Amino acid sequence: MSTYTRRDVVRMFSASTLAALVGARLEHEARADAKPARAKSLIVLWMNGGQSHVDTWDPKPGTPQGGPHKAIKTATPGLSISEHMPELARLSQKLCVVRGLVHKEGNHQRANALLHTSYSPTPTVEHPSLGGWVSKRLGPTPRGLPAFVSLGGPSHSAGFFGVQHGPFVLQKPGGLPQNVTHAPQVDDRRFASRLGLLEQLEADFAARTGDAKVEGRRALTSQAVALMRCPDLPAFDLANVPKATLTAFGDTDFGRGCLVASRLVGAGTRYVEVALDGWDTHVDNFGRTKKLMGTLDAGFSALLRELDQRGLLASTTIALLTDFGRTPRINGNDGRDHHPQASSVVLAGAGIRAGQVHGETDAEGGKVVKGAVTVPSIVATLATVMGLDPGDTAMSPAGRPIALADAGTPVRELLA
Repeated sequence: MSTYTRRDVVRMFSASTLAALVGARLEHEARADAKPARAKSLIVLWMNGGQSHVDTWDPKPGTPQGGPHKAIKTATPGLSISEHMPELARLSQKLCVVRGLVHKEGNHQRANALLHTSYSPTPTVEHPSLGGWVSKRLGPTPRGLPAFVSLGGPSHSAGFFGVQHGPFVLQKPGGLPQNVTHAPQVDDRRFASRLGLLEQLEADFAARTGDAKVEGRRALTSQAVALMRCPDLPAFDLANVPKATLTAFGDTDFGRGCLVASRLVGAGTRYVEVALDGWDTHVDNFGRTKKLMGTLDAGFSALLRELDQRGLLASTTIALLTDFGRTPRINGNDGRDHHPQASSVVLAGAGIRAGQVHGETDAEGGKVVKGAVTVPSIVATLATVMGLDPGDTAMSPAGRPIALADAGTPVRELLA
């Protein structure tokens, strides 16, 4: 019978550990070579409530369901958009308009979860959002800014990845986050002492309970301290921005969110979501969408120009997403109702084949008749431009493998 000395065991363990590390490193490098990142950052413009595609990106002029908004032609073949987005019409060659998104979730909460995670929600697992995957797989920013920021809305959580990979939320963009300085009468020494005490409490609680949430709380504390000390913290603050710049972005909460987003990605933030609420237009659809399009047109077009002028559009992808489209039928309240059977997505920037229209709806905008795209495939496309593998899997707390995109594959026609 063979016997091993302690030195033999240590040597074998060290060799096997080194082999595993080298193998993991080579696998990581092979995956990176196979799927090179096209973008360093992703900005999602979230049209909360369900943007009416037939009043914005897929107008149907001259039909009974088309409504009063007129359509204007663009330099992109086959693309006309609403007259209330003239600046975006001028920039159409920088846009890829997808007119064929289809899904089955007509409830706001369920559609929100689907568009952010690629999965319809279930009671058995809380799926991570794409922002959560970006944070988990690409890691923190180098100088302390959050990897995942949401401006003007809560976005969607990182699910079972934990709160440390969820969004850093600022409901009203344009000012510094709250509590980024020490409390009154607290200097650096006292603050460090408090952090040490907190760590002792966390360590004691973890030892007594084995609660996995301790890891998340510790990571959040570390992130908060890093943000307080971050030299790029002023990226959030628009107090000293020239009035002309604010005006160019529309001087609205959404416009300020777009401007902050441009500053954050310039400083290294990987995923920023900017929300524009109000698209749930069951009542007064045409008056409300006209106003919303004015806000969107100013903020989105200025964002494109700002990123382009700073040389950041080549490393930043932009995706305009929404819950679902809205019915071609106009209801009795001069509104349109939920319609997941057809909606529009707009893409721009790094990794995107711009200056094109993908997909087509029927004469009324009720059904996709060409180039239908699923939500998991849109998520897979965005993951790909960020250098992530859409088939990457993580184990849920129940031991179930969960893929980044739910059987979705990148839409090659959308990729540059």
